[in-house]
Amino acid sequence: MTNPYTLEGRTALVTGGAQGIGAAIAQGLVEAGARVFVCDRNAEIGEATAKDLGAEFVAADVTDSASIDAAVEHVVATAGSLDVAVNNAGIVHNHPSEDLSDEDWRRVMSVNLDGVFYSCRAEGRRMLAQGSGSIINTGSMSGHIANRPQPQSAYNAAKAAVVHLTKSLAGEWSHRGVRVNSVSPGYVGTELTKRGMNNEEWRTAWIEGTPMGRVAEPREIAPAVTFLASDASSFCTGTDLVVDGGYTVW
Repeated sequence: MTNPYTLEGRTALVTGGAQGIGAAIAQGLVEAGARVFVCDRNAEIGEATAKDLGAEFVAADVTDSASIDAAVEHVVATAGSLDVAVNNAGIVHNHPSEDLSDEDWRRVMSVNLDGVFYSCRAEGRRMLAQGSGSIINTGSMSGHIANRPQPQSAYNAAKAAVVHLTKSLAGEWSHRGVRVNSVSPGYVGTELTKRGMNNEEWRTAWIEGTPMGRVAEPREIAPAVTFLASDASSFCTGTDLVVDGGYTVW
């Protein structure tokens, strides 16, 4: 019987793949047999990560639609197809909403929502043309709940939109061979959460609010993405797979 989890012979693109969850996802896809392109706007870190993983690097700024269009074209021109795309690039801004500036609101939205749409659109065009593909967007448990005690309304709103965008695209594209799903992590030990983990009040609330009593490691998120990328999830589309240590059960 063929292993449904293998990605042998497939080409994958991971945005925000230079570090943290993105790098772990890229590693997981490499280990599953895919030819992986690490995509990031930080070329220095991205190239080093790609080299360490046995992957390839392509530069792009997901907030610039022409940039991500070019990255997708590069992958297809180089590898011949795009079979798996993981849209993981994201930022967070913790600031009381009543004082949140227009610029900070737009900065979060431009990366976390606009960037995901631009990426999906570019990837979707290629996958629809070839009649197959799997897109996985990085959502967040923050798309389902409002985090505490830190204020982050822009991040929460953007991630909720990503989850619903995923469902919307799944409805449009699945009958044409392209599956679209999302993975929603809880608190993960990365650069994005370092500030919070260094804040005793935040760290205590995060840990006590998670039934498993800890934050995840990036490598614990990667297998969920590999599953959704592979034929093991062939009947999954529009699914949001929450990997949060139980945080959203309370």
